[in-house]
Order: sequence, then C-alpha cells, then structure tokens
Amino acid sequence: MKLMYRLMLSFFTIIMLLMIILSFSFINVTNQTLYHNVWFQLRNDADSLVQDAIRYNPSDHSFEGFASPALNSNAKLLSDQNVHFAIYDATHNQVFASNGFTPTITADKWAKLKKGETIYVRIATPQLSRKVADTRLPQMTEIIRPYRVKNKLVAVLAIATFVSSIEQNMHQIKINLIMALLVAGLLTLLASYFLARSITRRVRNLQQATAQVAKENYDVQLPALGKDEIGDLGHSFNQMTASLKASQEEIHRQEERRRQFMANAAHEMRTPLTTINGILEGLQYDVISEEDKKHSIELMQNETKRLIRLVNDNLNYEKIRTNQITMERKLFDASAVLQNLEEQLSKKAQAQGDTLDVDVAKGLLVYADYDRFVQIMFNIIQNAIQFTQHGQIKIRGKRVENGTQFTVQDNGIGMTPEQLENIWERYYKADRSRMNTKYGESGLGLAIVHRLVQLHGGKITAQSEYGKGSTFSVYFPDEKTALNSKKEAND
Repeated sequence: MKLMYRLMLSFFTIIMLLMIILSFSFINVTNQTLYHNVWFQLRNDADSLVQDAIRYNPSDHSFEGFASPALNSNAKLLSDQNVHFAIYDATHNQVFASNGFTPTITADKWAKLKKGETIYVRIATPQLSRKVADTRLPQMTEIIRPYRVKNKLVAVLAIATFVSSIEQNMHQIKINLIMALLVAGLLTLLASYFLARSITRRVRNLQQATAQVAKENYDVQLPALGKDEIGDLGHSFNQMTASLKASQEEIHRQEERRRQFMANAAHEMRTPLTTINGILEGLQYDVISEEDKKHSIELMQNETKRLIRLVNDNLNYEKIRTNQITMERKLFDASAVLQNLEEQLSKKAQAQGDTLDVDVAKGLLVYADYDRFVQIMFNIIQNAIQFTQHGQIKIRGKRVENGTQFTVQDNGIGMTPEQLENIWERYYKADRSRMNTKYGESGLGLAIVHRLVQLHGGKITAQSEYGKGSTFSVYFPDEKTALNSKKEAND
C-alpha cells in the first residue's frame, strides 16, 4: 500500500475512533441527564402533590391524613402526563394508588426511607390495574420519597413515569448523532486525504530530488517544505546538496591540479634529461669537438645537479606538507637575520639592477624555528628580486598584536588576479622566462613558504597589481598565541 493511503487510513481511523468514543460518552452523559431531569420533575410533582393533599390538626398542627379529593384531582392531572403515584403510611399500608399503581418497596428500601433518604429507581416494573394509552411495556422510572411531620415519618410517596418517553428522546438523539458521525466521517475522509496528499507530495519532492542527486545533479534545491520535521529534512537536504556540489567542484579542482602537477613535473624533469641525453648522443657519435667536450660535460653535470635539486625539492615539500619535519621554535632577533639575508642576496639584487632596503628595528623579536624562518624570508626576498628589474625591494618588520609581522614589497612586474590566486600551488610559475633560481626552477618556492608559515600557526598574504609590483606579508604569532592555536586545532 502506498504511503499516501496508509497515512490516509491512519488519520481516518484515529479520528473516527476518537469521535466514536466521544459519541458513546455523549450518549451516556445525555442518558444520565435525561433521567436526572425526569427525577427532578417527579420530585417536584411529589412535593406539590403532598403539599396540596396533606391535612393537619388545627389545634396542634399534627398530621391527620390526606384529602381524597385533592389526591383524585392530582391523580387525574398526572395521569394525563403518564405519571402515576402511590402513597403509604408509616406502617407500610397503601393509602392511595392512582390507576392501581403498585410499586415494589423492599425492607431495605423501607430502612433507607425511615432514615430520610430518597430512593431513585432507574428501571422499575410496577403493577398497573389497566394499560395506559401509548404504552406497551410497564417499564418505569420512579422515585420513592419519605415525608416527615415534626421529625416523624408520616407518609411515603412513590411516583413514576414510563421510560418510553426517555427512550424516544434517546432514540432521536442517537439518530441525530449517527447522522452527525456520517457527515463527520465524510469530512474526516476528505481532511485525511488532503493531509496525506500534502505530506506525500513533500516526500515525493524529496524523493525526486534524491534521485537527481543519485544522477550527480548537485544543483537541485528543494523549496521551503514547512516548519515541521519534513521541512527540517528538506533544509538539511539543501545543505547536503550544496556541500556535495562544493565537494564535487573541489574534487574537479584537485584533479585539475593533479594533472597540471604531473604535466609541470614531467616538463621540469624532461628539460635537464633532454639536455643530458643530447650531450650523451653527441659524445657517442663524436659530433662534439674536443674543445667543446669539457663544456658539454660541465653542462651535463649542471643539469644533473639541477635534476637532483628538483627531486630534493619535491621530497622536501612532501615532508613539510605532511608535517614530517621537526621545528624548534624560540625567540630570536629577526633584525640580525634580515641583515644577513641582505648581504647574501645583495649581489643577485645588483645583477638585476635592484636595491635592497631593510628597515627593521634592532632587537625585533620573533618566535619561530630559526632555520625555517631564514628559509621563508630568503625565498620571499629572492622571489621579489627575480621578478623585479631596476627597482627597489623594501623589507620591513614590526611588532603587532600577539605576534610579529614582516613585509616584502617590490615594484616589479606584479601579477594578474589569476596569477595571484595560484601562486601557492606546486609548480605554478607566474613567468616561466624568469625561472633560474634554486626554488624558482622547480616552482616550489612559494608553496614551501606557504606551508612553513602554516606550520608556525601564522599567516601569509600577497597583494599585487600587474605592472606595478607585489607585497608579501608574513605574520608569526607569539608563543602563547601559537600554543592556543595548536590546542584549538587539535580539539
């Protein structure tokens, strides 16, 4: 059975069961109410009858009996209303009976009556001397009520009416209730149908969207499905598809990076191998003169060293990327390190026609691994020299909140937004014509720098404008900040 029909049947069954239970309760309460109303009327009739017919002694106001004319008059009047009564004295003798009405009063009932209790009998079968019109069964409901004068039991009045009138009222009420149940059942069926259809339609939308995801369509989004559990499920589904789409795009991007990496790695390794192979073939076939052999061997040696550096760079990057290196961070004077780097790189800068401007306060402390700090700053400054000709390279350092920040600014060729976005990728080269340095030739320099800064818990950013130059900023956190960052990362 489909979900819609199961839900529809469930809703209909639950609602109808509830309505049937309420109907039975209503019938029971109504039946009791009808009997109580009849008893209330009978009690009032009994009190009025006694008040009209009772006789008192004028001298001491004691009870003398009942006036027969008053009893006969009330009997005729009540008989027209299908109400009959009988009167007994304190000695259990019947004093008067309308239409031969003879109720059954047991000894237990007499005991209660003598205590002043009124007895209510729901269904009684008293005797009548003649059949009363419009009555087929002598079933009656009655009350038996004691009356006292000067705290002495003087009479007991039993008054009753036929239950047929009550049954007729109940029968009509039941018919009306059944009609109401039928109408309510029809309305319940319609309401169950629309409610079940609303739920199943939302489930069907979710099912169709899931089928689209199974077909790798991650653009599917569900409309708002309400504020209930299905609505929450739809919201979670939309979040899932958005996450899957982002993951799929990241997978494609990583795959593209992998292909580009393989192509770049193959290209970088093929160049020295091609050079070496060409020289070896020249030596094999004696096409290289004796004068050029020494130069050819030196060229082979240089290309071999270049290939070794390329392999070592890859191994070094993988160790750094997978956090297989050990860093011994400590506080040291960064100004002294930068002055040494200025001296080391001054010749390369002069060869490019560049000037190095180091402006760092003496005693500027930085918390970092000494060797890795040198490696980071060396590569950034060298990168600036590589892409700047006849320009100026400014190196600055200062204390900032919870750390130390360094900037390397040049006025070289700069980068386009696309180049700036990819400079941290392995083997990416913004300008292949300038790849003639240790890390520049492999395209791993900035990738290694980026990862080393991350391992310090720091941050590196780059800003550049094509044709105007670039600025690299590196932030190293203090010891306390670095430890907190590491703890949060582990948590």
